[in-house]
Amino acid sequence: RAAHQHGLRSNANMLYGHVEAAQHRIDHLLRLRDLQDETGGFQTFIPLAFHPENTGMDYLKKPTGHMDLRMIALSRLMLDNFDHIKAYWIMLGEETAQIALGFGADDVDGTVVHELIYHDAGAKTPEGLTVNALHRMIREAGCEPVERDTLYRRVIRDGANWTIGEPVPVSVGV
Repeated sequence: RAAHQHGLRSNANMLYGHVEAAQHRIDHLLRLRDLQDETGGFQTFIPLAFHPENTGMDYLKKPTGHMDLRMIALSRLMLDNFDHIKAYWIMLGEETAQIALGFGADDVDGTVVHELIYHDAGAKTPEGLTVNALHRMIREAGCEPVERDTLYRRVIRDGANWTIGEPVPVSVGV
């Protein structure tokens, strides 16, 4: 709230699939929705699945792909005042992130060079993807890849030159 009152934009996230119940996830989303109505300062919502490996809660099962896709869909339905919902491919894996584009996500994140946080927690996904691999994944889902900067402005490349264009429009699924 304070950051938004000073004109700073931020992202919202929620860790799910560990000790919370469905009503806790709903409550979290409702609070985010209300705060977004109040400030308009969130750029995107990023649901983050709990990875129990290498934690004190490694006895828990990790969230299923079904739960991941339900979380994306629920986020899109409840957070209709958020421009973007991210399906973080590093956490979900390429296939689930691709499917999530049809469940309400409109962002899979970028190429990433050497991701460690989720991998230290036991993620088995690649530590990075090439631009071509990301483009293929997005196109195979029936969507159009758009390069953006951290503020969701379109990056326009022309050979060695590039410029920042208008904000990336909201475009959900197929």
